[in-house]
This record gives sequence, structure tokens and C-alpha cells, in this order.
Amino acid sequence: MKLFWREHTSLIFCFALQMILVPLLYALTGEGRTLAIMLYGVTLSGVMLVLYLGYHYISHRSMYKELSIEIPSVEFSNPPLGASPLPEAMHERISHLEYLYREQLQLHQNQTEQHLAFINRWVHQMKTPLSVIQLTLPELDDAHADNIREELDRIRKGLEMVIYTARLERFEQDFSVEAVNLRAAVNKVIVESRKLFIRKGITPEFNIDHNLAVYTDAKWFRFILDQILTNAVNYSGGPGKKITLTSEEMGENVKLHIRDQGIGISAEDIGRVFHPYFTGERGRQYHESTGMGLYLVREIAQRLSHTVELQSEPGKGTTVTLTLRKAVNPSTPQ
Repeated sequence: MKLFWREHTSLIFCFALQMILVPLLYALTGEGRTLAIMLYGVTLSGVMLVLYLGYHYISHRSMYKELSIEIPSVEFSNPPLGASPLPEAMHERISHLEYLYREQLQLHQNQTEQHLAFINRWVHQMKTPLSVIQLTLPELDDAHADNIREELDRIRKGLEMVIYTARLERFEQDFSVEAVNLRAAVNKVIVESRKLFIRKGITPEFNIDHNLAVYTDAKWFRFILDQILTNAVNYSGGPGKKITLTSEEMGENVKLHIRDQGIGISAEDIGRVFHPYFTGERGRQYHESTGMGLYLVREIAQRLSHTVELQSEPGKGTTVTLTLRKAVNPSTPQ
């Protein structure tokens, strides 16, 4: 109630001053015989003022009660809304809400950082038992060892996806753009995935200029290539197929085309393959997809200022095209 009266003090003061000045004006002009009419006008105006104030208070009662509640004093940089009581009360309430929002945001950030730290620590801890299992494989016969190696590779790639997904939240603190030799980067990923190629019976072929280099982050770019190649191999549909990697210079850019001869993607799924957790008809059919690989590829590519495009036709394979910025001073392939 106090806030309501403080807000309308100036209005009541101006009304009272008007009710004094008008009769005084009539008195000075010698129109004293109209005193009864003047008193009637003043009374009628007073009643109208009371009705207006009553209606305004009733219709805004909840707001005035809420803004009248005492809150801790908080200083923020948001500009004042005015010097009158109502804008001041609104400013105090907005500042308080901003304080609560920042407090919740900081709490959420702390929880997120703790979660990411736990994920990173857990992934690294899981690498130890994987290494121990890898060391015991020579003691098993080849048939069982091959099956275990295949599952170990899947686990490693799954753990790698987990840690890169976690790092994506702090991408700006974990990347460094430099000139990277394209052929060397592609060759490194293929060598690291050679067991998968051999196991699936897929042959990689690439036609990339030895001196061609692009601006990217070597670590994140390796992850992008690994995800695309893993998808290409897993969905090749059987042994004897090829995966072809070709570079194409387009002015200041370089396009890297990765073509497979696999099962392809249905037309209704192409528009959603970059959505998180989307596996599509082919993913459910082959049970190889987590639905996160291409999503991460697109997210990382966008943050590195690369573009990724996909073309596919069922039964005829898929082509993924990465567009990267060509490096001015290509590095020597290693």
C-alpha cells in the first residue's frame, strides 16, 4: 500500500493544488456567486479521483504487494528505469532477479565443469583395463582374439566419442588452427583405422596432392575424418568395396570428397543425419550407429569454420564433402 501512495502522491498533490487555484481564480474575477457550483465541481472531481485511485489500486494490487516485499540490496549495471517510486521498485526487483539468475547460472556452470572433469577422468581410467585386455590377447587363439580385438576397437572409439563430446563444451579453450598437410592427415587416420579396414575387407584409395595443406586443428580434424571413415566402412555393406578420398581446389578453399560404395542413406533420412542421436533406418538395420558421429562432425566443422555436405543414394553409396580453407604456406608432408 505504501508504494501505491508514494507512486500517486504527485497526482494527489496536483489535484489538490488545482482545486485550490480554480476557486481562487473565480474569487479574484468577482464570480463569487458561483461558489455553490464551484464546490459541486470540486466534490465531483474529488469523487472521480477517488474512484480512479480505487480502480487503479484494485487492478494493480498484486503488483504493488509484490514490489513492496523487502529484498536484499543488490547493485548491478542495469540502468535505472526512472526516479519515481514505481520504476525504482521495478529496478530493484529486476536487479534481484538478475542476481538470482547469475547465482543459478554459476551453480550450473560449476556442476557442468565437475561433470566434464568426471567424464574425462573416467574415460582415462577405462583405458587402463583396455590395455590390460590387449596385452592378454596373445594368450588366446586367433578366432577368439579377433573377436575381442573388434570389441575393444568399438569400446575405444566409444570412449573417444565420449571424451570429444565432453570437450566440445569447452571447444574455444581446446583448439589451435595451423597449416596441416591434407594428405598426411588423411593417411594418418587410415593407418590408425587399418584394422577396421582389414576386418571389413574395405580398400581405401586417395588422390590428394602431396603439397596441399589446409588451415585446421590437427586433433579435431583427425576426429572428423575418423568419424566419417568409420561410418563409410561400417556401412559399406560387405567386403570388396572401396572408399575413395579426393581433394579438389576451389580458389581459396579445398574440398575433400570421401566416397564409399555402401548401402547409402534413404531420402527421408538425409535431412536428419546430422541431428544428435538420430540413427535412421540404416543405423537400426546394421546396429553400428550411435547417432552422434555425424552430429559431432558438423558441430566441430562449424566451429573450425569448415563446412560439411552429404549426398547419398540408397544402394549406390554416400559422399561426404568437407570444405576447408587452403593454407597459404603448405607444410611438408610427414
